[in-house]
Amino acid sequence: MRIRRGSASGARRAATGARRGLVVGTFAVVALYGVAGTGLAVPPPPPNPSDSELDSSKAAASAKAGEVGRLTNQLAQAEQKLGSLQDDVELKQEQAMKALVDLQTAQDAASQADQDAQSARRESDAAAGAIEKAREDLKKFAAASFEQGSTVGSISAYLTSDSPKDLLARAQLLDSIGGSRLNALDRLEQAQTDKSNKDSAARKALEVAQEKQQAATRAKSGADAAQAAAVSAQQAQAAQNTQLESDKSAVEQQLYTAQSKVNGLQGQRQRYQDWVAQKQREDEERARQAALKSGGGHSSSGGGGRPSPAAGSSIEAVVARALSKLGLPYAWGGGNGSGPTRGIRDGGVADSYGDYRKIGFDCSGLMIYAFAGVRALPHYSGYQYTAGRHVRLSQMRRGDMLFWGGSGGIHHVALYLGNGQMVEAPQSGSRVRVTSVRYGGIMPYATRLIG
Repeated sequence: MRIRRGSASGARRAATGARRGLVVGTFAVVALYGVAGTGLAVPPPPPNPSDSELDSSKAAASAKAGEVGRLTNQLAQAEQKLGSLQDDVELKQEQAMKALVDLQTAQDAASQADQDAQSARRESDAAAGAIEKAREDLKKFAAASFEQGSTVGSISAYLTSDSPKDLLARAQLLDSIGGSRLNALDRLEQAQTDKSNKDSAARKALEVAQEKQQAATRAKSGADAAQAAAVSAQQAQAAQNTQLESDKSAVEQQLYTAQSKVNGLQGQRQRYQDWVAQKQREDEERARQAALKSGGGHSSSGGGGRPSPAAGSSIEAVVARALSKLGLPYAWGGGNGSGPTRGIRDGGVADSYGDYRKIGFDCSGLMIYAFAGVRALPHYSGYQYTAGRHVRLSQMRRGDMLFWGGSGGIHHVALYLGNGQMVEAPQSGSRVRVTSVRYGGIMPYATRLIG
């Protein structure tokens, strides 16, 4: 009977210990929730282990450590690939924008050359009229000479004979006609020269016009090809993004499953730390977005209700203008020196976000607005990169433009604010924001327009 009572007492002690362990485990979980905050998806609490279970969980955690590391690396590679694909899409979009700018430039040059050709043709026609006038004057001169008793034969001798007699007739003829008659011949010769010159100018102007028109046609073909390449890249990006997101979710689930098998409080704490490390970057981004929303608003026409600063040539005026548009939507092709404008169609990613219906800025459009009081910038980040003096990143300062790209060209631009911060219009689906400088893929030089 003592044995049975001892067994019952031991069972009661075990049950009491289990309840006490449950309370302690629950308190630990609550403490973890308090540290994490309500905004994080903390994993569900594991069961409270006994001493022997804790020992076995250490062995299990050691066995799973290698698998967790492999899955974490796989997830990092997937995220890196996502970033690379996004950079490629931005590059194709900027190349399409460059082609559009080049096309407009070529068309303007062709139009001006055509106007020059038409002007030269009008001048040539005027010269032809002068010839006709000179011929009429010559006819009147001949008729008047005939009526006054002069002979055509004398004129013929004047023009063709070499003998002294002919020269004497020439002198007599010169004495008999007035200076105004000789001017008629001079005007005829001058008019003939003018016509030849005007015709030559007209032909040259037409050749220039044709060359400019051909350049415009080539630029248009380049724009169409770049646009098609951008659409193709964006469509491929959409499909790859879907696959990568699926892979990422699968990897995260595998990682969570592997970590969930690590029994005990030590395994739970390790799982929490890994989760924090993985989500830290996303949490920081959400915090920045929340700060922008609470401090600037999202007015689509006024940059959070704040008046736009006047355009100026100082660094602070440039920075103030860029910051006045925080929270405005990204719109591909949007923005000019006066402020946000409606975006344009790109046939791919930007269209899928409805950029052509939004009033806002793209990355180069925001720079055009910020530097409106300094100089007019082209709506292409590649041209903006060469618009000023290059300085090394180690010497960059507030008001410099930063660029991202590679051997294929520039695909993004932002304005440096100092202290490792910058303001940018990131990409379709986002808004103008302040964020930390990203050094992955950044160009080795900043562009300085002031100072």
